[in-house]
Amino acid sequence: MDTTRAQVPRFATVTAKAKSTSLEPGQSPSSIAVWSLRPTLFGVSNLGGGLDFGVNMCGIVGYVGYRNATEVLLNGLSKLEYRGYDSAGIAVNVGDHLELRKAAGKLQVLRSQLEEEQKGGFTITGRIGVGHTRWATHGKPNDLNAHPHASEDSKLAVIHNGILENYLSLKAGLLERGHVFLSETDTEVFVHLIEEKYDALPASKDRLELAVRAALKIAEGAYGLVVTHVDHTEIVAARTVSPLVIGVGEKENFLASGVPALLPYTREVIFIHDGEMVIMDENSIRITDLEGQIMDRPVTHIDWSAEDAEKGGFEHYMLKEIYDQVDTLHQTLGGRLHDETGEVMLDLQIDLEKVRDVVFLSMGTANHAGMYGAFMLETLARIPARNELAAEYRYRDPVASEHTLAVIVSQSGESIDTLEGTREAKRKGAQTLGIINSKGSTITREADDTLYIHCGPEIGVASTKAYTSMLAAEALLAIWLGRQRGTLSSEHATHLLTELRRLPRLVEELLERRDAIKAIADEFKSAQDYLFLGRGVNVCTAYEGSLKLKEISYIHAEGYPTSEMKHGPIALIDEKMPVVVIATASKLYDKTISNIQEVKARGGIVIAVANDGDEQIAQIADRVIYVPKVDELISPILNVVPLQLLAYETTVLLGHDVDQPRNLAKSVTVE
Repeated sequence: MDTTRAQVPRFATVTAKAKSTSLEPGQSPSSIAVWSLRPTLFGVSNLGGGLDFGVNMCGIVGYVGYRNATEVLLNGLSKLEYRGYDSAGIAVNVGDHLELRKAAGKLQVLRSQLEEEQKGGFTITGRIGVGHTRWATHGKPNDLNAHPHASEDSKLAVIHNGILENYLSLKAGLLERGHVFLSETDTEVFVHLIEEKYDALPASKDRLELAVRAALKIAEGAYGLVVTHVDHTEIVAARTVSPLVIGVGEKENFLASGVPALLPYTREVIFIHDGEMVIMDENSIRITDLEGQIMDRPVTHIDWSAEDAEKGGFEHYMLKEIYDQVDTLHQTLGGRLHDETGEVMLDLQIDLEKVRDVVFLSMGTANHAGMYGAFMLETLARIPARNELAAEYRYRDPVASEHTLAVIVSQSGESIDTLEGTREAKRKGAQTLGIINSKGSTITREADDTLYIHCGPEIGVASTKAYTSMLAAEALLAIWLGRQRGTLSSEHATHLLTELRRLPRLVEELLERRDAIKAIADEFKSAQDYLFLGRGVNVCTAYEGSLKLKEISYIHAEGYPTSEMKHGPIALIDEKMPVVVIATASKLYDKTISNIQEVKARGGIVIAVANDGDEQIAQIADRVIYVPKVDELISPILNVVPLQLLAYETTVLLGHDVDQPRNLAKSVTVE
């Protein structure tokens, strides 16, 4: 498609087959029948169209037009800063070179530096530019690792959202061919790779496009990639997994990783799909696949407010973040798996020779993740591991020493009770490892090492995507330790990594069953009490399902190990109480079936979470929520998703505030 002013009048069609559509405020993608909810994870959309409302870990802005690009970039990045705030940078074409400015910290640090330059009499002025605000994956948050990354001659600049999974092998080849790297990022590989391809091509108008296309043929992983070159009037961009959206203007065009950056300038947008490239100048937009085949994409009119745009058109942040899990799991796992050898690549500085026991410290949802982590470490690494509430741990003079590894699990990295538990472990001499989402948080500064979960900012108070990313990170840690300690075979590790790889696709499949879960929520929304039961590795799922329901719907709910039911909770069961039982495939499946029969014998209502094709469960449960089958050890990451939806749908039906439930805050800052 070559979108020019003559070809695409505002509010008109792109082609006869792809009409302009409009999203109203509060209208979610699921209410638009002509669109798929999101493109497939690793290819072109199933339905040939689709609005992409996936997670974006970094903010990306590109501009070509008549305005001063510097101001457009800074303004756009300010609308995306909630997505990443480790560092920020811009590259502006000033005629004979690119002016590059980068700074660690929030966007205001960069803006202040530019203001100081203006006071000194220098202003960056150009009509083409790219900007980035970063949520770091490879390399520490500092000036050097900030984007954009540029070639040595300052003619080529690249910004990138995502993970280049084969960057180590590509970098090794580039180093052998004489390239010099300045940063620790995977993104800089793109700079050298595109530069190399560019230099090998004859001069032509489409030279930059061809160079990017050639580089992408050997790149593996997730990317939202934007490239500019001082000798070209167009910006070239491409995406796989990481979202990109075009803003259509008059004698100007925009590109961003999220709609909010575009709204001050245009309401006409084009959503780019996986496996597509954009070649954009001030008067035209051309979209192709990675082979160069022209693609038809419609112009969509956006009627959202800025807040609606940040929610991606979803009614609530929590719902958006539930759907984000398709992407966030990929981000947590990306670049860390070596499928052929069963190895996990974690750059951790733990002294394994000293470690004789492990304690997980956390609170709330993170504590349920800690249950999973302890189970996985004992199972795969064969090391004694336990899970503790950080607030209780610090007050009882716990037994710990230099032989203890304390794993601190937290989304914010700031909760005071978890922080004080960390400090207590350190006082006892323990090594400390944070499993954290928020970069630069207090726990990341005080822990000896950090394993980031890379799921981006989580706005909803009820944690969803951070929880599943915590579980995924803990699975990686357990596999890594198991391989390091020689307790986990290469074959078993490879199998588990294969199962982890499947998760994003399976979550996407599971989310398509939302209507069935909503129907169950509607049927039982008037219940006064819920019971959640799980066994073995899925005990954490029962606890987390219970917490999600109670904290946002205000329905009393309790989570228990299924084995504990006969020791007290069974007294609560009557014909009014829904009992949610995690009954997916496991070594203890038959025992779980027996527990379900005990609930039924006392008149209880059973809502079973079971694997696709399980006909036995349908004979005894009142309602069944079917989920795809994965290895038992990986199943908690998948099994919790329908329970998140159950809590969400129940809360919406009851009319409560989903994103800001009463009496709760995102992180606890006082004891």
